[in-house]
Amino acid sequence: MSAQSVVVTPEDRPRGLNVVGEQITVLADGATTGSYEIFRQAGPEGAGPPPHSHPWDEAFYVIAGQVTFGVDGDDDLLAPPGTLVHLPGGSTHWFRFGPGGGEMISMTSRAGAAAFFTDVDREVSPAEPDFGVLLGVASSHGLTVPLSAS
Repeated sequence: MSAQSVVVTPEDRPRGLNVVGEQITVLADGATTGSYEIFRQAGPEGAGPPPHSHPWDEAFYVIAGQVTFGVDGDDDLLAPPGTLVHLPGGSTHWFRFGPGGGEMISMTSRAGAAAFFTDVDREVSPAEPDFGVLLGVASSHGLTVPLSAS
C-alpha cells in the first residue's frame, strides 16, 4: 500500500461517534494511514472508559480541560492541557474528564480502535449503555475489561 497525504478540515470531518458518554471523531483510521489511527475525543465531566487493555499503544494529548488517568494500578495522574500521556499496549488503563469536561487528541500505534469505536456507536445505547453488550463488542476487538471494572 502506498502512503497518501491526509487532510481533514472542519468542513469534511466525519461525524462524531457516541462511545458511552464520549464523542469520538475518527480523524484518520488505519486504512487511511496504512498503520496508526488518530482521534479527537471529547466528553463531559466524569466521562471515560472503565479500566481496560488492548494490544495497541495509545497516546493522548490533552487540549482542553483536565483529564485524570490511571495506569496499571498506579496513582491517578492529573493531566492539564498540554500534557501527553503514552500508554504501552497491554497496560490496563482508564481516564476521566474533569470538571467542565475535556478534549484530547489521541493516537494508536496500529489499526483497531476506529473499528471498535464504530461498533460501540452502532451497538451500545449512549443513553442506557448495556455493559454486557459493551463487553462483547470490546472482546470482539481484542480489548480486555477486568471483571472488577464491571
